[in-house]
Amino acid sequence: MASFPWSATDVVDLPTTGTPVDTLTDLALIPGGPGARLAAARSQGADFKREFVTTGTPDTVTTCDLVTLPYPTRFGLFRASRAVAPFLSITNRMLVIRWRETDGRSRTLLFEPSDVELGKYTPYFDRLARQTPDIVARRMVTEHETVLGHLARLGIAPEDVDYLLFDHLHTQDLRRWVGTTAHQDDLGGRPEALFPNAKVVVQRDELAAMAMLHPLQRPWYQPDTYRDVPPGAFLPIEGSVLLGPGVGVVKTPGHVFGNQSLVLNTSTGVWVSSENVIAAECLTPEHSRLPGLARWSGTWGQEVVLNANSLETTADQYNSVVLEKTLADPSQADPRFLQFFPSSELTGAWTNPGTKPTFSHHAITHTS
Repeated sequence: MASFPWSATDVVDLPTTGTPVDTLTDLALIPGGPGARLAAARSQGADFKREFVTTGTPDTVTTCDLVTLPYPTRFGLFRASRAVAPFLSITNRMLVIRWRETDGRSRTLLFEPSDVELGKYTPYFDRLARQTPDIVARRMVTEHETVLGHLARLGIAPEDVDYLLFDHLHTQDLRRWVGTTAHQDDLGGRPEALFPNAKVVVQRDELAAMAMLHPLQRPWYQPDTYRDVPPGAFLPIEGSVLLGPGVGVVKTPGHVFGNQSLVLNTSTGVWVSSENVIAAECLTPEHSRLPGLARWSGTWGQEVVLNANSLETTADQYNSVVLEKTLADPSQADPRFLQFFPSSELTGAWTNPGTKPTFSHHAITHTS
């Protein structure tokens, strides 16, 4: 068993953050099974959206490309795709959100600030890299810019970052971001926190689960890298919270038990971002031109196409995506698709025939 800095019971004692959202309850407590929980996701989502749009908007939202990499088609498009390509491409992006509190204090949130260099050692991707010839890997992986490089371009000092937020902690190695309490052999020393004032906002459920991973979870986490991460680097939340004006975190379990989605109220309406699906058209597959999606959706009566690399609780993930679908506004570029911004977005590549998306957002931009 991998060592871990705390037990599941220790997580209970860590401080939290945000204003709890009472409108969205724990769907697992809804009686009547997954069908009843699905109906509750729709009704609660509609209620929350009406409240959320009255909270204001952040000052700015900026999108930063990090890396484009291969991902199995059977994971990203579940059972729906009929593409011949065994792999598709996804682009991981970071969102930088800034706002002011009612007392005038400025806040900066980084959503999905992945340390791409260390994320490569996630068991699944490390194994894939070892099996892939270098010449092929160079064609399939494109590193766009680092987290720190993007922040320098935006004129944001690392010490001015308040929150680090991920939809879940798959692949994430946080040691360089929040520092460690001991020497790290692979890093050649004890790293000081590059974001000394930032806290990681995470669902308490996910931290607790990482203390003892299930076999279905192990390929996607790096639990050993948390061995010397100080527990005080985390602000665990339970359920959904409001972090700032027009900035919410909604619990969306399924892809992992502690999955969460970023919800933003912007000049174009409400956006939702997570990795529950990898393309906007996965929320409205009836409009997709990707081979198989529209037909599969109609045949099986599935209104969404899941990102299904880890089927921890599939019905819950489906219900969570419907919640996200309820919250997101139609795209102003094409109202057939919703303002759902995949944190890992399907990206067309000549190496992956049959996987070019029908519609892509590429970015969220917002200035108040």
